[in-house]
Amino acid sequence: MSAQDIQRAAAMIGASRRLVALTGAGISTESGIPDFRSPTGVWSRYDPQEFSYPRLVASAEARRNYWRWGKEFYPQIRDAQPNGGHRALAELERRRKLRCVITQNVDGLHQRAGSADVIELHGNAMTVGCLGCAKEWPREEVHNWLLGGVDDPACDSCGGILKPKTVAFGQEMPEAETRRAFAEAAACDLLLAIGSSLAVFPAAAVVPAAKQAGARLILINLTRTDFDSLADVTIAGRAGELLPRIVAALPT
Repeated sequence: MSAQDIQRAAAMIGASRRLVALTGAGISTESGIPDFRSPTGVWSRYDPQEFSYPRLVASAEARRNYWRWGKEFYPQIRDAQPNGGHRALAELERRRKLRCVITQNVDGLHQRAGSADVIELHGNAMTVGCLGCAKEWPREEVHNWLLGGVDDPACDSCGGILKPKTVAFGQEMPEAETRRAFAEAAACDLLLAIGSSLAVFPAAAVVPAAKQAGARLILINLTRTDFDSLADVTIAGRAGELLPRIVAALPT
């Protein structure tokens, strides 16, 4: 990473008329939320197939294991705070430079930082829903049930299975959010991809969709991705440090 890279990215953002951001786990790990797929991530300690949607629906034991893990994982999301990367994106939106954030994250940190238009491709972990009647609860309320000894919470209206409003393995992506994400990618003139390995589809396909429609691409990530060759600017580093510097360098 060089000062020249920062200036090039700032100039591209300054000239953009329709900027869209795509964020992945990397922007949230800087807030203390563990990622899933790195060598030390969540799936290095748990089998993701154990928490697949078909298993959760079919097996009370799988649900008990899932909620046992949730008791550990949820407080890390609840207690995390937005970092400089989240705040920089919210500032770009406030300045009317950023149209929307498309995120693979489920932690709600973009909204807590002040971003108003967030497309959540993988749902949000802060709400729990009934798979039967669609009734919803704040995650904190269900978490307190678990702390009180409930190990497989059920809907108090219809007795249905409860599950956080996140997308599990084997579960369909949210149709409206996915459709809008690809429409925004196809219509943008600059895509800012941040903190994503770009290895999880269909979310990663937002990048080639934007490029094929003629958009320019800025990639900010700690490690290389399979789409680095498509980027107009690639900056290796932490979003929480780099994005505030880019925003500070924007043309006035």
